[in-house]
Amino acid sequence: MRFATKCFVGVVATAVLLCGSLVQAQAVGAPPMPPKAKTVEVSPAKATAHVGERLKFTAVAKDDKGNVIDVKPSIWFAAPFDVAGADADGTVLFREPGMVTVGAVIAGKPGFADVTVVAPEAASVGVSPFSEALPVGATAVLSATARSANGDPRTDVAIQWTSKTPAIAKVDAAGMITGVAPGIATVVATADHQSAETKVTVVADTLHSLAISPDAGKTKTGDVVRFAAKADDAKGAAVKNVATSWTVNGPRATIYPDGAFVAELPGTYQVTASIGRHSAVTSIEVAPRHAERDLQYVAHIPIKDPDGKVVQTSEEWIIGNHLYVATIADRIYSFDISDPANPKPLDSLKVDTRLINDVSTTADEKTGVLTREGASNRKNGIVLFDSSDPAHLKQISDFTETVTGGVHSAYINTHYVYITDDANGSLHIIDIQDPAHPKEVAQWQTEKTQEQTVASPLGEGMISVGRYLHDLQVVDGVAYLAYWRDGLIILDVGAGIKGGSPEHPKLVAQYKFNHYELYGNGWLAGTHTTFRYKNFVFVGDEVFPATFDIGSKERIPVRGRLHVMDVSDIEHPREIATYEVPEGGIHNVWADNDMLFAGDYAGGGRVVDISGELRGDLYAQGREIATFWTGDINGYRSNLPFAWGAQPANGLIYFNDINSGIWITKLGKPKFQGSTTAPPLQEKVE
Repeated sequence: MRFATKCFVGVVATAVLLCGSLVQAQAVGAPPMPPKAKTVEVSPAKATAHVGERLKFTAVAKDDKGNVIDVKPSIWFAAPFDVAGADADGTVLFREPGMVTVGAVIAGKPGFADVTVVAPEAASVGVSPFSEALPVGATAVLSATARSANGDPRTDVAIQWTSKTPAIAKVDAAGMITGVAPGIATVVATADHQSAETKVTVVADTLHSLAISPDAGKTKTGDVVRFAAKADDAKGAAVKNVATSWTVNGPRATIYPDGAFVAELPGTYQVTASIGRHSAVTSIEVAPRHAERDLQYVAHIPIKDPDGKVVQTSEEWIIGNHLYVATIADRIYSFDISDPANPKPLDSLKVDTRLINDVSTTADEKTGVLTREGASNRKNGIVLFDSSDPAHLKQISDFTETVTGGVHSAYINTHYVYITDDANGSLHIIDIQDPAHPKEVAQWQTEKTQEQTVASPLGEGMISVGRYLHDLQVVDGVAYLAYWRDGLIILDVGAGIKGGSPEHPKLVAQYKFNHYELYGNGWLAGTHTTFRYKNFVFVGDEVFPATFDIGSKERIPVRGRLHVMDVSDIEHPREIATYEVPEGGIHNVWADNDMLFAGDYAGGGRVVDISGELRGDLYAQGREIATFWTGDINGYRSNLPFAWGAQPANGLIYFNDINSGIWITKLGKPKFQGSTTAPPLQEKVE
């Protein structure tokens, strides 16, 4: 069953629905409602479109006798919002492949049409460089990636391989190349009508012996062991820079082309290195990781409005002995947590909004910032408040000038606050050194053409289709942006990488994910959150049904994985690992002390061991340390968790849950003797 009144938390592109009845979108004092509509018919009811195409839809309403009611649609919409966008006259722009629901509301009644959006041909193909030499008779597998015009990687496009010099190297249909004779071979990868070439150097087979190190090692699940192959010629001299093929046999493990081995299950594994007709074998014994620890309950803070009604919780912020909590409502709350087992309410601050998605303060706790979406006057933006005395919160000022469409997330760094813009999907940087007079110093956004915008169904100018900046973090002069379908964006805002500053942000890198391929039809999915820790950036997807109601009491199915990015070479980030809970959907995360603390919507609170090198599937490897069920029988949705995020502070872990409020927990001792998981939380987290 589909509902026209569904929406995505904070997404103004679908906020034409505003988490409530579309009938309410009509202005106060509007003419009387027309006769009641029994049905609404949208034409065409079924259609096929191509990415980048616009289609015009019409809609009529009929009464209970089948007569047409002479009333125009009050609103048009398309879902998922990141695949398509509708304007006020029923013209819909399709930006991504997948199934799209186009809808119209007439006299309070919705009608729907279904559209299949066809993926375009590949616009480019790239072949990963092959830098090692390939001895005659040896084999290696080449890698190529097809991409759409927007840069999305494509695994649904077949790659055809050919060799221009088969007398030197031949290649099969899967991209496995075999050295035939010394020389330089040219190999071509073709996807649709696009092609790319790479060079492969083939050398004579001078190998006499091959050995692997380390030999007969021991490790535990989840730990990465790097194997190396040592090749010598007949005189005992090392043969360097030759391609080695790696294989592994055993219960369940992976060995990567660079020799990195990681196991998901304990057992004994056989590791083989091969260079042509030469091979070497070793073994490795893998023990269970035994990362499990208890999460002990300390306290629970259900969030309630002044009338005692349960309120849905959004972001939390802990600084010193104070806790700030935002809500899917019009208030933030402050608490004294100097005694964590007995948190004490201090104050609340009410503002004109339907949703406060984010709240935080400056490092000295003198100034706070909260975000607004759904203000009654449609002037959203941010509110700056005096947090120097958490028991007496006071609004100082607001900033709405360029972000009236709504702000989903804000990140304070020194005297700048980096905020998102729901209307056009851009980053705005605001100087709050004088909190009474905040001023914008810069904007930055991913490229979009005029053809990728539509007229707002609410008559508020043009809105971007698909471009949506969801969340961000700024660390050491670098901004990490979760840019929904545009993936991970890295900006220099003072690190000296590209000469950027808060006033002049400069692009460092972009890494795109194909969320349609990851999750399929019927899901609203994109890059949602980022968190930098050591040489990693943890990038989370948020995955909801294409339409849903955050205010309903029904369970909302969710999905979503966490991508682990290696940014040691910050201009060339690469994905090295993932973490995904089968029954849940990752939301916000925090990393500290070699542990990842996560709010997993349907999976509750999670703690994950992220010590050492990370590769592969962290969940399958047994790196999960602890879980905490955040459902409450008296919660907004009874006994259903909807964990938003987590923050470690002062030796404790604070989980915030949309349905049930704040849970304060403490990590206990390892459950198994000899466990070598991360040490206890530090008593103070800076």
